[in-house]
Amino acid sequence: MKQPVRLLNRCSAEFLGTFWLVFGGCGSAVLAAAFPGLGIGFAGVALAFGLTVLTMAYAIGHISGCHLNPAVSIGLVAAKRFPLEELPAYVASQTAGAIAGAGVLYVIASGKAGFDASGGFASNGFGLHSPGGYSMLACLLAEIVLTFFFLFIILGATDRRAPQGFAPVAIGLGLTLIHLIGIPVTNLSVNPARSTGPAFFVGGWAIEQLWLFWVAPIAGAILAGLLYPALAGNSLPAEDELR
Repeated sequence: MKQPVRLLNRCSAEFLGTFWLVFGGCGSAVLAAAFPGLGIGFAGVALAFGLTVLTMAYAIGHISGCHLNPAVSIGLVAAKRFPLEELPAYVASQTAGAIAGAGVLYVIASGKAGFDASGGFASNGFGLHSPGGYSMLACLLAEIVLTFFFLFIILGATDRRAPQGFAPVAIGLGLTLIHLIGIPVTNLSVNPARSTGPAFFVGGWAIEQLWLFWVAPIAGAILAGLLYPALAGNSLPAEDELR
C-alpha cells in the first residue's frame, strides 16, 4: 500500500512543479516580456525559467526528484538513475501539470483586450514560427544539443561526488543559460511537457509542429543519459538527488 501512495505523492509533486514551470516561465514570456516600457525581454524570460526550476528543486526535490520534464525522466532512466516502471506516471503528471499551468495562464492573458493565442502564446516552433526564422533542421539540432547539456548538468550536479546542496543552483542557472541561447531559435523547449501546455491552447500550427519538441529533447536526454555514466564511471546519485 505504501508504494502506490508514495508514487501518487511524487506524481502530485511533479504536477505542481510542472504547473509552476509553465505558469512562471511561459507567463513571463506572455505577460511581461514585451510589457510597454518595462519589458523583461529574452534575458528576463530565460531567468524566469531558471528560477522556476531552482525554486521547485528546493521545494519538491526531496519528494519527487523535481524532474518537471519527460525528457529528463527518460534520460535518467537511460542513466539508470530512475525506475522505468514509474516513467509513465511521471510523464503523464508532468504533461497534465503543463496543460493546467498553461490553462490558468490563458485565462489570465485573455483578460486583456486584444489577446490572441494564435500569435504564439509562448509556443515552440520552427520555420515561420521560429522567433528568428530558423529552419526545421536547425531547430531540431538546437533542441537535441541543448537538452543534452541540460541533462548532462543535472547528472553531474547530482552525482554524489559533486558539492552537495548546490545542485538546484547549477541546474537553474544551466536552464537560464540554455534559454539565453535557444529562445531566438525555437522559443526554447528542451521539455516536451512545457511545449505541450501552450500548444494545447494555440492549436493549429503549434500542434502540427509539436512532434519536434518531443523527439529532439528525448533524443538529447537519452544521449546524455548514456554518455555521462560512461565518462563518470561509478556515477552514484546524491541522497537528495534531483532524480
